[in-house]
Amino acid sequence: MGKPFNYGGQAVIEGVMMRGSQSMAVAVRDPNGQIVIHDEPLNAALYRGLLGRLPFVRGLTMLWDALGLGFRGLMFSANVAVGPEEEDVSFEGPLAWGTMVVALVLGVGLFFVLPKFIAAFFERMLGSALAGLLIEGVVRLALFIGYVWAIGHMPDIRRVFAYHGAEHKTINAYEAGASMTIEGVKPFSTAHTRCGTAFLLTLVVLSIVVFAPLTGLPLAWGILARIVLIPVLAMLAYEFIRFSARHADRAWMRILVTPNLALQRLTTREPDDKMIEVAIAALDRVLAKEQNVQV
Repeated sequence: MGKPFNYGGQAVIEGVMMRGSQSMAVAVRDPNGQIVIHDEPLNAALYRGLLGRLPFVRGLTMLWDALGLGFRGLMFSANVAVGPEEEDVSFEGPLAWGTMVVALVLGVGLFFVLPKFIAAFFERMLGSALAGLLIEGVVRLALFIGYVWAIGHMPDIRRVFAYHGAEHKTINAYEAGASMTIEGVKPFSTAHTRCGTAFLLTLVVLSIVVFAPLTGLPLAWGILARIVLIPVLAMLAYEFIRFSARHADRAWMRILVTPNLALQRLTTREPDDKMIEVAIAALDRVLAKEQNVQV
């Protein structure tokens, strides 16, 4: 592919956030049908400094920053989507960080603590630490897939997933050198190797391997160790996603990432033209800012 893979993003409420190496932009369609865009520069130390180049370390710093950007993008999209554009939108503050903390705590509890409790029951019943480890991995995977499947049936989330598809199509088209028009973007896939869904599935699979040495620990210590090792899992998953993107044209890598791409069928929907238009607007703003061009 002719373009560097510096660009990515996420779906927000009635819109798309795009992120490059120097700036981000959120494009949202307001109730009047107009596209409202917010952009801001990225932290240069994280994205273009030493921290952004150090293997494994870069995974933690960039993922943490991506969480912050994502929540600010969601807050902006919510303000725009529910009513007239606000002139003074707050992108920081207790609401953003409080929401992020609650979401992280719930995520850790659901996908790391609960599977261990369930596995511990079967481990005692079967008398096998290996069986407990495998059951924990299966339960974690089932909870993750079940959660994604369940929320995908909510009408509002289905629209978000369609914007997710628009984001992927636009990035795929840009990386392929296609024209940044609705007709130029429409033919491309709604799946992408650098998707956050792929990252999460990779993290879940890696947890089986990383948690293997913890099988002999008491339940409380085992849960604590799993929580402590979440950053390690995140670093490993991030590096794998980067590696898979660099080698996406290899046959063996296409086979390896097939489950990641298949799972995206649950988290993406085919977007309509207006959704693609929003995604293009977000990416165009990022490209313009990074090329010092006024839009």
